[in-house]
Amino acid sequence: MKSICVYCGSSPGERPEYKAGAIALGNEMVGRGLTLVYGGGNIGLMGIVADTVLRGGNPVIGIIPKSLVRKEVGHKDVTELHIVDSMHQRKQMMADRADAFIAMPGGIGTYEELFETFTWLQLGYHGKPIGLLNVAGFYDKLLAFIDHAVEEGFLKRHHADLLHVSDDPAELIDRLERAPRHPVDKWAERRERT
Repeated sequence: MKSICVYCGSSPGERPEYKAGAIALGNEMVGRGLTLVYGGGNIGLMGIVADTVLRGGNPVIGIIPKSLVRKEVGHKDVTELHIVDSMHQRKQMMADRADAFIAMPGGIGTYEELFETFTWLQLGYHGKPIGLLNVAGFYDKLLAFIDHAVEEGFLKRHHADLLHVSDDPAELIDRLERAPRHPVDKWAERRERT
C-alpha cells in the first residue's frame, strides 16, 4: 500500500479530539511513507491532515473541483493539485489514485464519499479496503445504523464487515494493509442459488 485517500470534514469540528485525530493520522502516514490523496482543501480536518503529511515530507495529492478553487479553499502547497470540472470527477480521480480509503469525522460530503466508495467495493468496482477512523466515537451511531440494516435484511453481515473500524490510526492502517485486495461480488450468492 502506497497511498490512502482520506475523506474528512472541511470543518475542524467542535471537539479538540478531531484535530488531534487528523494530526495523528497524518503522522502515521508520514511514518509509513504513505502518500495522501484527498479533496484538495486547505480548511478544516482536510487542511490539518494535508499540512501534517506535507510537514513530514510525504507527497500530498489534492483533487478539487473548479467551483471550490474559486471560493479560495484549494490548498496551494500540495505536491500535486488537480483541478477538475465536477464532484464526480473528483471522487473518481481520488479513487483511482488511492490504494485504500479512510473516512474521518465530517459532514454530508464525507458521508457521500464514504458510501459511494463502500458501494463500489460491495458491487465489485474496486477491491480496495475502506476504514473508519472513529475519533471520539464519532461514527458509533452510524455503525449502529449499519448493524440495524443487517438485522433488517438490507445488508449482508459480510458486506458490513468490509468496513474496517478503529479509533487508532496505526491499528486502522494495519487492518487496511492486511485486508484482501479483491473485488467483492455482491450477486454471487444469488447466482449460486438459481
